[in-house]
Amino acid sequence: MRNINQDIKDQTYKRIYLLYGDEAYLRRQYKDRLKQGICGDDTMNYSYFEGKSAKAEEIMAMLDTMPFFADRRLVVIENSGFFKSANEKLLEYLPQIPDTAVAVFVEEEIDKRSKMFKKVKELGYICELSQQKPAVLEKWINGLLKAEGKKMNGPALDYFLAVCGSDMNHISSELEKLISYTGDREIITIDDMNEICSTVTVSKIFDMIDAMGNKNRTKTLSLYYDMIEVKEPPMRILYMLSRQFNIMLGAGELAAGGMNAKEIAAKMGLAPFVVNKALGQTGKFKSSDLKNALRECIGVEEEVKNGRMEDKIGVEMILVKYAS
Repeated sequence: MRNINQDIKDQTYKRIYLLYGDEAYLRRQYKDRLKQGICGDDTMNYSYFEGKSAKAEEIMAMLDTMPFFADRRLVVIENSGFFKSANEKLLEYLPQIPDTAVAVFVEEEIDKRSKMFKKVKELGYICELSQQKPAVLEKWINGLLKAEGKKMNGPALDYFLAVCGSDMNHISSELEKLISYTGDREIITIDDMNEICSTVTVSKIFDMIDAMGNKNRTKTLSLYYDMIEVKEPPMRILYMLSRQFNIMLGAGELAAGGMNAKEIAAKMGLAPFVVNKALGQTGKFKSSDLKNALRECIGVEEEVKNGRMEDKIGVEMILVKYAS
């Protein structure tokens, strides 16, 4: 990321960039920064191709087109699939990109063994934009809040990250709600989050796992139906369940090996609140049950994707089994 920022500052660009990784917010940010740095608001010298319908011939033609009253032409190619299944014509063309053009590929998933990846690594610059660790997110969140004249204390920030997760688009959206909701008040509290944010769904996941651990099937299903009532997709609920089961397993094993909560949080790259919550829940489940529940979550996901099971029923079956 530093290299891209330096290129923009110095106005010295590589001919090819690849931005990839599972953090959509950062992919968009760096795509936009490169666009602003190379051509600003100039639409005459900017071309955008998206999806697997992007034609290599059209991309090459645009890169070969001389810029109009500018130093460079920018061509952005997003979610093309070229880094999983290379287009041979484009692959052979890459070394021939003129100095008057910059190609920016933006992909969520790539294959590092692919010919395209290796060729771009040889000729240009590759930037992996993955989900960030809590310490980085905390610094980023505090910066956004400071710009708006807002603050969160330590426990509130831990709670916010715990229930929001690490997706920066989601965090940004929830922060906007909180900033608007609190008006002229400087301090944002946990009560504000529970009142206005969709983080309440994640809180219900914690409550639901507590109910499962206490073998309270009625409360478990009541919390599940509450989430369904507010249009929370069953597959998102399944994902959050799986994630928490996985955290509980990992935290439990590290604690058994002698680590304290702070050390576990650092090792797993999680907010301390998440680890403390997971450790509190782990004692209510057998390790074998957590492993089996994880496997069944994966199984239900596959069945739903293949159309052999209804998502709502699949999740309910897991909840009933482990809350009984």
